[in-house]
Amino acid sequence: MSLQIKVKRRHMLACCSIAALAGSVMVSPVSAQNAENRSPAVLEEIIVTAQKREQSLQDVPSSVAALSGEKLDILNAAGSDIRFLSGRIPSLTIESSFGRTFPRFYIRGLGNTDFDLNASQPVSMILDEIVMENPILKGMPAFDLERIEVLRGPQGTLFGRNTPAGIVKFDSKKPTQEFDAYAKATYGRFDTIEFEGAVGGPIVDDVLAVRASVRHQHRDDFITNNAPGLLADRGKLGGYDDFAGRLQLLYTPTDEFSALLNFHARSLDGTSRVFRANIIKPGTGGLIDGFDRRTVTQDGNNRQDLDQRGLSLKMDYDFGKLTLTSITGFEHGKTFSVGDIDGGFGAVFEGVPSMPGFIPLNAETADAVPALDQWTQELRLSSNNLGMVNFQAGFFYFDEDLRIESTNFNSLANSAPNGFARQRQKAESWAIFANVNIAATDRLTIEGGVRYTEDDKFFTAERTLSPLAFLGVGPIGPLVANPSDSEISWDVSASYAINDDISVYSRAAKGFRAPSVQGRLLFGDEVTVADTETIFSIEAGVKAELFNRRARVNLSGYISDMDGQQLTAVGGGANFNRLINAADTDLAGVEMDMEWAVNNNLFLTAGVSYNFTEINDKDLRTQICAACTVLDPLVGGLAQLDGNRLPQAPRWIANWTARYSVPVGNDGEIYGYTDWAYTSDKIFTLYESAELRSGSELIGGMRLGYMFDNGRYDVAVFGRNITDQTKLKGAIDFNNLTGFVNEPPIWGVEISAKF
Repeated sequence: MSLQIKVKRRHMLACCSIAALAGSVMVSPVSAQNAENRSPAVLEEIIVTAQKREQSLQDVPSSVAALSGEKLDILNAAGSDIRFLSGRIPSLTIESSFGRTFPRFYIRGLGNTDFDLNASQPVSMILDEIVMENPILKGMPAFDLERIEVLRGPQGTLFGRNTPAGIVKFDSKKPTQEFDAYAKATYGRFDTIEFEGAVGGPIVDDVLAVRASVRHQHRDDFITNNAPGLLADRGKLGGYDDFAGRLQLLYTPTDEFSALLNFHARSLDGTSRVFRANIIKPGTGGLIDGFDRRTVTQDGNNRQDLDQRGLSLKMDYDFGKLTLTSITGFEHGKTFSVGDIDGGFGAVFEGVPSMPGFIPLNAETADAVPALDQWTQELRLSSNNLGMVNFQAGFFYFDEDLRIESTNFNSLANSAPNGFARQRQKAESWAIFANVNIAATDRLTIEGGVRYTEDDKFFTAERTLSPLAFLGVGPIGPLVANPSDSEISWDVSASYAINDDISVYSRAAKGFRAPSVQGRLLFGDEVTVADTETIFSIEAGVKAELFNRRARVNLSGYISDMDGQQLTAVGGGANFNRLINAADTDLAGVEMDMEWAVNNNLFLTAGVSYNFTEINDKDLRTQICAACTVLDPLVGGLAQLDGNRLPQAPRWIANWTARYSVPVGNDGEIYGYTDWAYTSDKIFTLYESAELRSGSELIGGMRLGYMFDNGRYDVAVFGRNITDQTKLKGAIDFNNLTGFVNEPPIWGVEISAKF
């Protein structure tokens, strides 16, 4: 969808010669008429809320990237889910072994590969100022957004625990007193159908405004299951129906008070991640010759359902010099996901010939969250431009009640259940925080903050039926764990404006992740607890606007040291996880974001990052895959992890886009847009092997469109993964080299209109 330019009246639409927006950079509107007399395009100021107040991106003393407008719409097309952001912002990757639910975020190489529904992550997701803590809440589709912000590095002062790597922050478009509406429809390969739209405006002039927005995505099954016999009636895989909606009411009875009510919901009915047995070349890695992404041979079920809904209320009261803010949030979710985890048919050790290749044991597992309830409350007092000194101070409370059920099925006995385990976690956390901003001179600004947090968990787990009963394994539990801790996180920064266009900054920060519990007892017999991890990071950077505000370049570098990093030892020949702490982890890297309006027709963006990660712990070891060629030293059959890089952490990430437009008539244009994302090779497990890793990948997209009536209407054809790249995205640490791959090429047409 075309860029929506910020103007005083939201129903006014930007004209279209350079309606490109890249990385949240907005270009001043220019008329298609009298093209030779147009003024040079310039970049508009990017406003972000990375520090819980509106600021120019260039004034924020940390590494922040923002994405909005046309670039966001194009990348988020063709039936994509939240993983479309992976590799599109320097230092950010996202992957999932659950499909469209449970995305796992990584910033600067820090993330968590744990597939348990109780897994904590060091990257926090914030949606409309509400933290989405549990993994099933993090997959909410991105639609009708003002912008997405990625805050890289520890964010423990203003955003609290579980943010040592950073934050991915989503801000919806809010109701206004001006009428605003749009609609967008897409049709593509595999009957990919997408509709997105929103309408908003006044209900009572100057008192009550509303905005309603929806997104519905559909794709037909496109993967054929070639299982022999009657099992083939399990048919095809890969399809989904994903619906999300949001309703907001903004109440402004006086100039001093406002209340924003936000109700949002999601319903997903589709396919879970499709695992594929023996698709990795033994001894060398990479996909086997002749691999076909559109066929599988499986004897297990595959299905995924998710229902999510939430309600938040934000109230602001302006006292003049101070503003009091209250943000109350409630999130509820439930999900069920079942998949053929071994990725194939049969099981040799159970007397049934297997295909494709050798499969020792069958594994068909379902994980469910029958109930998740999360309450949050924040009270914050902020100063309003007091002069030299400004501040924020507040209180935050978090409460979570989570239930998890895991079931194993015997694929060789018509998927009869033969194993069951359950978990329950009650988590409670509270914090107080303060932040001070001091304008020491006209050019020098010093900022600092501190936060005290207490975190408590009560966890219990039990197994009532073991899938290994034939080996004499029986019920276990209830097993109990009650980790708790208190921590102080902080940050201090200084920024200096060399001139009106160039500034430099430095920042030091400490963040932490609260203790985590892992009690997946379906196959395992223990509850493991990871102690608190802490990170200390030093960062410095330069932010510059060049060529009379036609270009913007932001460059940052950092060095971080993490103590007690929480790591998940996944699998090792079994379908369970264990938590461990690494004594020390070193990180370092650089990041660059660039936008350039070359002229009134050509707009370019680019981003690149390099992230170095290394585990330093001579005593840290983990189990290995028996079918893998392990490259680490073995001690007692365990892989030694000292010196390894972190899993799912590519050294290099690069992305770039280009938009070129040609004016047509007095009110239209023809435009072309292309985008590319590169990630270097990465490993999938804590230990290094020849097989459980991916090579580098380069994924590209394109769009060719005609925009007319000064940008009100847009008709375009598009393609995603246009070079038909088939890449291994992850692997299951079993003994039959099971993996999963990226999305196939999608092409189609899209029409959109603004009203």
